[in-house]
Amino acid sequence: MERGLSRNTLVSYRRDLARYAEQLSAAGIADLAQVRPADVSGHLASLRDGGLASSSAARAISAVRGLHRFAVRERLVAHDVAADVHPPAPPRRLPKALEVEQVDRLLAAPAADTALGLRDRALLEFLYGTGARISEAVGADIDDLELTGESTAVLRGKGGRTRLVPVGGYARTALESYLVRARPTLAEAGRGTPAVFLNARGGRLSRQSAWTVLHRCALAAGLPVDGPYAVSPHTLRHSYATHLLDGGADVRVVQELLGHASVTTTQVYTLVTVERLREVYATSHPRAR
Repeated sequence: MERGLSRNTLVSYRRDLARYAEQLSAAGIADLAQVRPADVSGHLASLRDGGLASSSAARAISAVRGLHRFAVRERLVAHDVAADVHPPAPPRRLPKALEVEQVDRLLAAPAADTALGLRDRALLEFLYGTGARISEAVGADIDDLELTGESTAVLRGKGGRTRLVPVGGYARTALESYLVRARPTLAEAGRGTPAVFLNARGGRLSRQSAWTVLHRCALAAGLPVDGPYAVSPHTLRHSYATHLLDGGADVRVVQELLGHASVTTTQVYTLVTVERLREVYATSHPRAR
């Protein structure tokens, strides 16, 4: 509650700390006061040896470090034995962005003559038109949308931060069609949930179901759904940011639109555009090679 963490983050931290507790127990350690720095380092090594991805290992060690900081703050132990054990630095990966033509194919994939098809098109247009995270999209309520005048949406992001983002014309049209022609039909089976995006039973669409929608539409559009370039819900967010920067948007504006706490997080997208410039130069300039 104090840190405004999402339910998914809490579930991950609980799983990470349960794994840590099991390892301490296996080593005969029953109290945090008995833990030594070597025990924390050994846990990190076991995570790596167990094949855990660098990002997952980093999160797990962050949870462990948080536990020991808490123990010191609450005076359960005298010293923070995890203070000098740092999480592994994850490899810097450039976000995967779709070409505009690929986005057009993806957004055109849902059928426009069924209630679920109208919902799916509105969902995809909303994701790409606002840069919303999948959790922000399925968490949006009707009252969060303002589709008259300057169309906007309120998104509730990480850490309890709320931001107001513009809704583009295509997304607005898709949302209006869904809200007028499809949502009332879906809502008949439910209990009056305020969610924008409903499932076939009239309840709030889940993250997993939204992922399934994207997977199905990516297949229909001929886009990859497996392997390193597989289309995921975050792909549309990456594409949103990359296309804004390609169009000349200021990185600070994109930071606000994405809801990043630090501009450093947003700057990774500028690397994508530089790579694109290099590719165009290499294939177009007569003296490039």
